[in-house]
Amino acid sequence: MGIRNGRQFLESLRDGRQMWIDGELVHDVTRDRRFAAAAHTMAELYDMQHAPSLCDKLSYISPTSGERVGLSFIQPKSIDDLVRRREMVKVWMDATCGMFGRSPDFMNVMISGFASAAVEFGRRDKKFAENLWNYYLYCRENDVAMTHTLINPQVDRSKPVEKQEKDLAAKIVKETDAGIVINGARMVSTLCAYSHDLLVMPSTYIASSEEARPYAFGFAVAVNSPGLRFICRPSVMHLNPGSPMDYPLSSRLDETDAMVIFDNVLVPWERVFIYRDAEMCNGLYNRTGAMPQIMHQFSTKNLSKAEFMMAVAFAMARATKIDVHLHVQGMLAELIQYVEFVRTCLRASEVDATPNLHGFYTPGAMPLWTVRMMFPQMFVRMCEIIQTLGAGGLVAVPSYAELSGPLGADVKTYFQAANADSRYRIKLFRLAFDAAVSSFSGRQQLYERYYSGDPVRLAGTLYDIYDKDAYVDRIVALLDDLESRQNGLASEPGFRPSRAGAD
Repeated sequence: MGIRNGRQFLESLRDGRQMWIDGELVHDVTRDRRFAAAAHTMAELYDMQHAPSLCDKLSYISPTSGERVGLSFIQPKSIDDLVRRREMVKVWMDATCGMFGRSPDFMNVMISGFASAAVEFGRRDKKFAENLWNYYLYCRENDVAMTHTLINPQVDRSKPVEKQEKDLAAKIVKETDAGIVINGARMVSTLCAYSHDLLVMPSTYIASSEEARPYAFGFAVAVNSPGLRFICRPSVMHLNPGSPMDYPLSSRLDETDAMVIFDNVLVPWERVFIYRDAEMCNGLYNRTGAMPQIMHQFSTKNLSKAEFMMAVAFAMARATKIDVHLHVQGMLAELIQYVEFVRTCLRASEVDATPNLHGFYTPGAMPLWTVRMMFPQMFVRMCEIIQTLGAGGLVAVPSYAELSGPLGADVKTYFQAANADSRYRIKLFRLAFDAAVSSFSGRQQLYERYYSGDPVRLAGTLYDIYDKDAYVDRIVALLDDLESRQNGLASEPGFRPSRAGAD
């Protein structure tokens, strides 16, 4: 099949999946008012793969089928391949202002990263390594859009999953000749309404005990599988705006997040990658090298997002001529620093890339870990800067529809800015409002905070994996050297050491 186009993608979503929202079952996400816009945004991304000017940037020739497949599926065999993939991701991310964080390239890079170390999944049984590799090929050759879920429901966060009295988390309840049966729930499945498959993998630590083994698994299953249903949060779209221009981001970029319910869902054995194996689950991402690949993808997303927020701030400051003020220039300079910080870390990760045991290049991890830990705070500050620059202008910006309403003449007169007519100024400030103030922005800020895990646990992990010994050894050597120098000086004739408190 190779790369999909937008029409094929939209048709593929009409498959009987169970998407519940606001107490309703949605039968066709491509036409529902809460899902359709984002579905068509996804379709636009797939259509870009076929544009003559972008085809080579977004796809490559499959080494097995000879057809064009998405470049986000590439398994990098050189630094140049990493750069090509980053440039591919950047095209899609720029098209969505970095606000569609779970676009298909995210999961494509994840499954490709796992496949680059597929042998790791076969430590106990080679069939699981074969399953993972074959699934990667299937996704690549059929341009499969994936969602994923890693986290158990928040029931009793003081206890590990196997110790909780309310047993609600997804677990293996039965094995059959056909596969394993899963019952329970998982969260948070972003992009589920627009995906073909659900990848279910471990995230938090799993104890190596018999009672924890039913929760130690990894598998993929079709979104429309019998017994699988998704309960989506309410949309952050404004469903009755005066004009689509009032919420230009949320009107087309709400990815949707959901709880996944497994009601005795059968997962075929050929789609099982980890089976009752806590040791395999724990440390999976770093052990396989998949995490640096994933971080490389979402750091590219972060770059697009930072560039977009900076561009909005530049445009606002220029429109109202506040960019002549030194304190405003200071805030704009902050945004420049954020952009260049992310860009520099990305390039450093590529320069520091090394091949794994199978010859596939893995980006240098530490520059990407730095972006991973710092970007959530950066994005909140970006929103704060835009709020500060817009001030009351953001509070009072009217609907774009007012321009053609009964008071259109007043709006055209009184909503001008020094360097902008009212039409441009209202469009710009509605965009800034949606990016930095709206419920869409609130979700983006929360999303960035937990995008790749609990920041407290991530900080602990970063500290644990960082090479601290070399730096401690440096201090030990420095102190020994200073002591040696002091002792040597004290042996010199006539040397009188100073004493604290001496006259």
